[in-house]
Amino acid sequence: MKNQTLAIAIAAMLLVGCNSTKKTSNDLATTTPIAAAINLTQVLNDKVPVTINPGRFTSETVTYRLPRVIQGTYSVSDFGKYVDDFKALDYKGNELTVNKVDNNSWTISNATKLDKLVYYVNDTYDTEINGGIGEDAPFSPSGTNIEPTNYVLNLHGFIGYFDSLKKGQYKLDVTAPINFVRTSALQEISKKTSKDGKSITSSYSAPRYFDITDNPMFYGELDVEEFLVGDINIVLSVYSPNKIHSAAKIKAVIEKMMQAQKTFLGDINTTPRYDIYLYLAGQNEDAPKGFGALEHHTSTVVVLPEAMPEEALASSLTDVVSHEFFHIVTPLSVHSEDVHYFDYNQPTFSKHLWMYEGVTEYFATLFQVDQGLVDTNAFYTKILGKIGAASGMNDAMSFTKMSENVLEEPYASQYLNVYNKGALIGMCIDVLLREESNGQRGILSLMKELSNKYGKNKPFEDDKIIDEITAMTYPSVGAFLQKHVVGNTPINYNEFFEKTGLEITEAKVKTNYIQNDGAFIFMPNQATGEIAFSEAVKANSFWAENGVQPGDIIKTIDGKALNLANAQEVLTAVFMWQPGQDVDVRLNRNGQEVVIKTKLTQSYTTGKSLKESSKATAAQKELRKAWMKG
Repeated sequence: MKNQTLAIAIAAMLLVGCNSTKKTSNDLATTTPIAAAINLTQVLNDKVPVTINPGRFTSETVTYRLPRVIQGTYSVSDFGKYVDDFKALDYKGNELTVNKVDNNSWTISNATKLDKLVYYVNDTYDTEINGGIGEDAPFSPSGTNIEPTNYVLNLHGFIGYFDSLKKGQYKLDVTAPINFVRTSALQEISKKTSKDGKSITSSYSAPRYFDITDNPMFYGELDVEEFLVGDINIVLSVYSPNKIHSAAKIKAVIEKMMQAQKTFLGDINTTPRYDIYLYLAGQNEDAPKGFGALEHHTSTVVVLPEAMPEEALASSLTDVVSHEFFHIVTPLSVHSEDVHYFDYNQPTFSKHLWMYEGVTEYFATLFQVDQGLVDTNAFYTKILGKIGAASGMNDAMSFTKMSENVLEEPYASQYLNVYNKGALIGMCIDVLLREESNGQRGILSLMKELSNKYGKNKPFEDDKIIDEITAMTYPSVGAFLQKHVVGNTPINYNEFFEKTGLEITEAKVKTNYIQNDGAFIFMPNQATGEIAFSEAVKANSFWAENGVQPGDIIKTIDGKALNLANAQEVLTAVFMWQPGQDVDVRLNRNGQEVVIKTKLTQSYTTGKSLKESSKATAAQKELRKAWMKG
C-alpha cells in the first residue's frame, strides 16, 4: 500500500495540534463452486444486492464473514459494517436463524438447510471523513464506491467467505447496464445479455477466496487504454467524473514510467497482465479523501484528486503507481507465512514491513534517478525529505516490533514511518552491499535472489529471514539489521553519505506553501477548530513576502472556509499549488481581515541540502555511481 503521505501527515498534524489459518476442514458435500452474484442494475437506496449460494453443507452451524482486515493494509477496515438486511434462506425461501457475532461475522443455524445468503452492501466512500485516516472507514483505495456512473468493486467489500471454505472455488456473476465499460483481471468465463437488452451479466472464475480479494474491478463510465511493457499487457482504467483528465494523456506518463521500471527490474516478470484502476475524486462531499493506492498481485487501485494539475498528477502517479508495481517483488514474490496464510478476521503481522513497504518505496525512489526520470538533485531532495519526516517519528523504536504489532498503539501511529525510515533502511543496505561487493551487488539483486529462493508460493519463516539475508550477503548487513531494524538504535545517515562522497549542508531550498522543508507551518486550535500560521511562517518566503504573521488565522482559501473538519481536503489542494497560479486567501489578524490576492511565486526556505563533498575520493565517487546508476 502507498498512502499519499501528505494526507496522513496533515491528519497527524491536526490530531496533535492520523495466527494464520493454514488448514481448514471442508463442510461442502460437493465440489460445486460457491456462486456469488452482484447486481448493479438493482441498486436500492445506494446499496447493491448480493447473493451467495454456497452449495450444500453437512454441518449444522456455519459462519460467514466479511474481512476485518485485508492484505496490503495495516489497519482494521470492518467491511461487515457496510452490510444491511442480512438473511439466510432455506430451499423453500424461509429465513433461517442468524446470529450476528461481531461487526463482520454471521453464524447460521440449521446450515444443512441453507440455500443462499442475501444482503445489501453500502459503499464506503460515502462514509469517509479523512479517507480512512484516523477514522473507522477503510483507506479509500481499499474501499468501495456505488454511484450511477461508477462502481469501485473492491470485491472484499461485497463478497465474504465461510470459515471452512477459504480454499473453495468461486463463480462470480456481475450484472450491470449494457452501456457500462467493465475492467477486471479475473478470468471472464462467459457473458450473457438480458432478454430486454438492457444489461449484461459477466461471469468470472476465482480459484479461491484470496483471488476474490486480490482482483478488484471497475464498472461504469470509464476511459480505458492498453499498452505493452515488455511482454506485460498494461490495462489503464480511468474514472474522471468531470472529464478533466483522459486515459490517453495519463497513459503517456504511466507508459514512460513503467518502461523505466521494467528496465530497472530486468528479468523479474510475474504476470502477463497488470491493471491500473485510477479513480480521480471530485470535490463533492461524498468523494473519497484517502489519496494513495493499494497493491494486488496483478493490479493496483489508485485514488487521487481530480483537481490536480496535469504536472502534479503525473508526478504523483509516478511515485504512487511505481511503488505499487514494485510490490511484485515484495511482498508478492518474497513474503512470510503471515502474509501467505493471511487470516482476514484475526491476522498476525510480519516483522518485516521494512522490506515490504520500505524497500518497495526505496525502489520507487531509486529507479527514477537510475533511469534518468529525475536528476541527482531531485533524488537527494527526496532522500532528505524522508530523513526529515522520519525524524518526526519515534526513531528509537524497534522496526520489527512496530511491524509485528502495527494494529496496536504505540505502534499503529508509527506506521507512516515505513515509507520514510523503511525506505532509508533499504538505502543503507543498498550502500553497504555496493561497498562490500565493489559495486556489483545491491538490494535489487538481493531481492531477486530471495525471489528465486522463495517466490509467490513459498513463504519464508519470519524469525529466520534476517539470518538468511546475513548468510546470503555480508556480516556488515546482518550487523546493520540487528542494530537498526531489530534493535532501537537510530541510524546515522551521514555515515552512509560519507561512504559515497556526499555531505549534508544548509542551503536555500525550494518548498511548498504548507511546509518548510517538510515541517508544517500551522498551529491547529482543537478548542475553536481554527487553524493559524505558526512561527515557522517567517521562514517561508512566499507567505513572508506577502506580510503573513505568526498567529494569523486562516478563514478562507480560494473562497473555501478552512477548519479542522475539512483541513485535509483544503490543505491538500494548497499543497498542489503551482507558481503562476492566482490565489485568494483571507486571514483574521486580531479581528481585522487581511486579504492576500496575488499570483503564486516559488516559495523557498532554509533547509538541508545533499551535495558532493569537495574531499570526495575516486573510490567514493565510484561507489556513488554504482549506488544510483546500478
